[in-house]
Amino acid sequence: MKKRISAYFEDLGKSTTGNYKLFLKAVILMTVFVFIYVHLVFFTPAVVWSILECVLLGCVVSAIGFNIMHDGAHGSFSKYKWLNHFAAFSLNILGGNSFMWNMKHNVIHHAYTNVDGVDDDIDVQPWMRLSATQKKYRLHKYQHLYFWFLYSLLYAFWIFVLDYQKYFKSKVGNMPLKKMKLVDHLVFWGFKLFHAFLFVFLPIYKLGFTDWLIGFVIFTGVAGFVLSLVFQLAHTVEHTAFPVADVETGKLEDEWAVHQIRTTANFATNNPVVSWLVGGLNFQIEHHLFPKISHIHYPAISKIIRQACREYGLVYIEYPRVRYAVASHVAFLRQMGRG
Repeated sequence: MKKRISAYFEDLGKSTTGNYKLFLKAVILMTVFVFIYVHLVFFTPAVVWSILECVLLGCVVSAIGFNIMHDGAHGSFSKYKWLNHFAAFSLNILGGNSFMWNMKHNVIHHAYTNVDGVDDDIDVQPWMRLSATQKKYRLHKYQHLYFWFLYSLLYAFWIFVLDYQKYFKSKVGNMPLKKMKLVDHLVFWGFKLFHAFLFVFLPIYKLGFTDWLIGFVIFTGVAGFVLSLVFQLAHTVEHTAFPVADVETGKLEDEWAVHQIRTTANFATNNPVVSWLVGGLNFQIEHHLFPKISHIHYPAISKIIRQACREYGLVYIEYPRVRYAVASHVAFLRQMGRG
């Protein structure tokens, strides 16, 4: 598969990283983000417009994460290393921390996808049960009904709680955090304070506490729900696997590439609007196999990967519509809550 993908880029003379289309998208998203923020905080639009702009701001922040930060963190945004760092660094401005994300996502999630006890993305205990190997509580019977509420809390919980837990425990779940350098500590605290000033203190000063709180809850709720749902549709649906390591050897049954294909699902890959908005994260199989290739190339290389899966008898899991993937996720949550 690697040979075929390499041949594709060589034959066309293309770079595996982003191009002008991605850079233009980044400029559009960042411009819209700045415009909405400035308009909300400094020009105080009418209530209806304020609510709509808070909803849009949540969507735009999610899109920045999907399209700019995510590619940058994987080194696929640009062929220039400094530009990748700059793109990945956008997470710090939006309240997260790029150091923690790299450890949680790039190192752990991509290596141990859907492995309970290692992949932090499926650890929402005790609130949700996302693997058959996790303990089942009585409330899980209703998780397919209340999941949307928990997903809406993700963004705020991430920036105000989870990053600090990782920082002070020096762990991501059960995995030890690699040693942070002085600059990592300075970035962590410096940008946490900067984010608090930008999204908490300044808006409260300009708008008052109540108006800020309502807007902040709407904005972070929308961002949290969109972020959670897109990532969950990729791995926690009915047809994906949740491998368990051998008790004696501690090794997983499948080799790495097969593991990624069995634990990952695509959705709405023929919908260009969805692909544009979610930064190609509807092509999760392609992303997990080739994380250093920019998402703008996923529609093309998906054809090569589908063919390879057919040749080797591997199921290429895909839902043709977003609503089908959502329905499968809800069915999966119901199954985990009852089984």
